[in-house]
Amino acid sequence: MFVDQVRVFVKGGDGGNGMVAFRREKYVPNGGPAGGDGGRGANVIFEVEEGLRTLMDFRYNRHFKAPRGEHGMSKGMHGKNAEDMIVKVPPGTVVTDAETGQVIADLVHHGQRAIIAKGGRGGRGNTRFATPANPAPEIAENGEPGEEKEVVLELKVLADVGLVGFPSVGKSTLLSVVSAAKPKIAAYHFTTITPNLGVVAVEDGRSFVMADLPGLIEGAHQGVGLGHQFLRHIERTRVILHVIDMSGMEGRDPFDDYVKINQELKEYNLRLTERPQIVVANKMDIPGAEENLERFKEQLKEEVPVFPISAVTREGLREVLFATADLLEETPEFPLIHEEEEGTNRVVYKHEKEEAGFYITRDPDGTFVLNGPKIEKLFKMTDFSRDESVKRFARQMRSLGVDEALRERGAENGDTIRILKYEFEFIE
Repeated sequence: MFVDQVRVFVKGGDGGNGMVAFRREKYVPNGGPAGGDGGRGANVIFEVEEGLRTLMDFRYNRHFKAPRGEHGMSKGMHGKNAEDMIVKVPPGTVVTDAETGQVIADLVHHGQRAIIAKGGRGGRGNTRFATPANPAPEIAENGEPGEEKEVVLELKVLADVGLVGFPSVGKSTLLSVVSAAKPKIAAYHFTTITPNLGVVAVEDGRSFVMADLPGLIEGAHQGVGLGHQFLRHIERTRVILHVIDMSGMEGRDPFDDYVKINQELKEYNLRLTERPQIVVANKMDIPGAEENLERFKEQLKEEVPVFPISAVTREGLREVLFATADLLEETPEFPLIHEEEEGTNRVVYKHEKEEAGFYITRDPDGTFVLNGPKIEKLFKMTDFSRDESVKRFARQMRSLGVDEALRERGAENGDTIRILKYEFEFIE
């Protein structure tokens, strides 16, 4: 089964917790702090694997949670960093943040890697908190939570040449005779329901990758037929071979077909009209095709090369392949939309007031709820089993302005405050 778009959840590993420990040595009456730091959590890394051709594996495994770092130990020993989680993806995979729509990575070459979710740093042990005023602190941090997000994986087939055209114009037959690919061929529409790839070798030693894309129909850019599902695979191609049934067997006008398919490409992505096209006039062995070809050339106002062929008898194929190889040599790669945006973006730095790092809402029962990434991160990194850590968290909240903000919202002594699933009292 061919799968080319999936949505998955990724989470970097949490950092290991720091430790509260003290030296216990003979003849050393007042041993100092000796708690080690926690290890770094693992990153979730996507890596291109050349042998993969589909996102099928992600259909059944949609959650990737990296391991956490090892906890700190006594005698000042640090916890071990977790090994990164490597997830294999096929070449041509674009990874996008599901919430923001921002492209995180475009993975094309074998072995190319990208960090999709970063692991959290390890929490500090009590050795780190020793000061002249407090030489034996009982404070240690929990590990920093790893990044978590939902991402969309979109596969865009890596091919130099894309075959486009209405269903049953002979795209699969053409691919099968010019390459070793074995696409399904039958006398009904939408025989091809997944893109097929084949390597085409030209007589002079040149070669290129050709993709037979599922047939387009009118309205494909809006999701009609299979077009919308597979139009994305044309985006990486450099040359388009526009296959047209010149015999008119289906009762359609060849020139009308040509106009409609180009309109669909334009509606889907205006940049596709920049791709150089070669018109492949197929089924020339059928009576009436010659007359249709003459009429087609008369109606064609643009200067587009037209090659009459018969995929069945293999007549005219040599000329098409040579012309395609020549065109590929002079055609540069077209950047995808997000690559173009990255190249033209300019960052302007402006002085802006720093965000508070939290916001307050109120439940119907009167409970004040503290939300926000900064306050939640501080909360998760606090060890509430030790009084000194709790006092430190209270000081951190005060420095963030939480106490003042709660008073402004009407919080009074004894009111319930909630962070995540935990509740505590507001004390003046």
